[in-house]
Amino acid sequence: MLARLNSYWRLFATGFSFLMFGLGGVILPWLAIPLLYLLPGDALQRERRAKALIHYAFRLFVELMRGLGVLTYSVADRARLNQPGQLIFANHPSLIDVVFLIAFIKRADCVVKASLLSNPFMRGAIKVAGFIANDDPEQVISLAEASLQRGNSLIIFPEGTRSTPGQPIVMQRGAANIALRSNNDITPVIITCQPTTLTKELKWYQIPERRTHFTLSLRPNIAVQDFQQKTATPRAARKLTLFLEHYFTQELASYE
Repeated sequence: MLARLNSYWRLFATGFSFLMFGLGGVILPWLAIPLLYLLPGDALQRERRAKALIHYAFRLFVELMRGLGVLTYSVADRARLNQPGQLIFANHPSLIDVVFLIAFIKRADCVVKASLLSNPFMRGAIKVAGFIANDDPEQVISLAEASLQRGNSLIIFPEGTRSTPGQPIVMQRGAANIALRSNNDITPVIITCQPTTLTKELKWYQIPERRTHFTLSLRPNIAVQDFQQKTATPRAARKLTLFLEHYFTQELASYE
């Protein structure tokens, strides 16, 4: 009986949390107006205030879900995760991976699907934060380089979409191109959620049998110079992509 009541509560709490997220996405652009247009400062200062607003809003959402009993989490090495100017590559097991990362990175930038700009609950946050839409590959690379040079930490999911549990990890070459062209070492972040939830195959209301636990774990940086020596860029990108597929597969295997 208690288990059933707990399941009903978590279903309600999950729905309530996403309702609050949707409302926040609509309200957030209005909250950003004073930060962007009324307070003094140059373009860089306005950008940093906007990203900080998104950071705190996403942290509030994570804490709401934790407080309601939907999930728990652990973040290893938070101070290092929040260091500016990092190129962060993460695997993508759930719908809210990017929310977790931005919740713990104050100056976060992100490459997002261009289709999200037509989502009424997401486009406000994307535009306020100035996240990079992936509609033009060359433009994505130049904008990513510029963002890193401004001291932002750039979050990329090399898989391009959520992974399917039990299926091999397949990564897109665009992430490797950004790393090579910007000449930035990669900071890998391993994300796990047990039991799985909010995957590509699961609707939000298909909740697991117990609270899911998210872990965010940083790994030592991957030097991109090792893949650039005497190698043409397309070949280097293929080599780095294959390495990343193997790397993340091996890292995730340690959690099984």
